[in-house]
Amino acid sequence: MTDNAVKGPASYFPFIEKKYGRPIAEWKGLVRSSPLTKHMEPVGWLKSDGLGHGHANALVAHTLAEDSAK
Repeated sequence: MTDNAVKGPASYFPFIEKKYGRPIAEWKGLVRSSPLTKHMEPVGWLKSDGLGHGHANALVAHTLAEDSAK
């Protein structure tokens, strides 16, 4: 039997969408369009927009990992 549960930063995504009312694709687009490049810079920017640290960190980590894999 395999465990199909989502792990890592993506495990936060359903909660982020529900709490902040925006789809994950929109958040990822914001991260990608930002001129901020060091990991904690966009995290801080998202936090200033009202996201909690864990949610902002998860979005940035997942987006940057996804982009570097391309």
